[in-house]
Amino acid sequence: MPVTSTTRLAVSEAFARRDAAGRRLAEDSERIAQACRDMAARFHRGGKLIVFGNGGAGTDASHVAVEFMHPVIMGKRALPAMALSNDTATVTGVGSREGFAEIFAHQVRHWADPADMALGISPDGGCPNVLRGLETAHELGLFTMALVGGDGGDIARSPAAGHVLIAGSSDPAVVKEIHVTAYHVLWELVHLFFAQSSPRKAPDQEAVR
Repeated sequence: MPVTSTTRLAVSEAFARRDAAGRRLAEDSERIAQACRDMAARFHRGGKLIVFGNGGAGTDASHVAVEFMHPVIMGKRALPAMALSNDTATVTGVGSREGFAEIFAHQVRHWADPADMALGISPDGGCPNVLRGLETAHELGLFTMALVGGDGGDIARSPAAGHVLIAGSSDPAVVKEIHVTAYHVLWELVHLFFAQSSPRKAPDQEAVR
């Protein structure tokens, strides 16, 4: 069956939507690099990455955590990370007692140390529990970052989100794809800065030849 002009136009438009959102993310390269540099410094101080989100964003949180904890690229160092949506018993237990808006904030409060990092993922920037998790992390002195979509929503406008990366699209599929690209870039650059800032051995630790 021949491809019609209508089909070709639809394919072109689908790629154009993704290209535009990707270019907008690339325009934030300086802020992305600074965030990754700060994250690498926190990993050096013994910090861990705490990631959270709802539904599909919860699977993104798991994806981020496992890539830091068990890198698929041989030779890359494992860095401590955890996804708060993985523990169904805790999520449902906190939700039934304290309300769904507190499921991430409660866990951040009990898991986090000051050197840690919190990454909240929300497709539209309007998830109250992701915002509460970031607010709690901010109050505890953690590095905070949000991956959001659309216009960024309440999360992007909150001072609790120290670093905000926006997938500038109203298409949920495009937002999802840009978020995957964003956290793969984060992973790559964090490792780059982590290696560059690796503390030198003290003289008495150097091997004697």
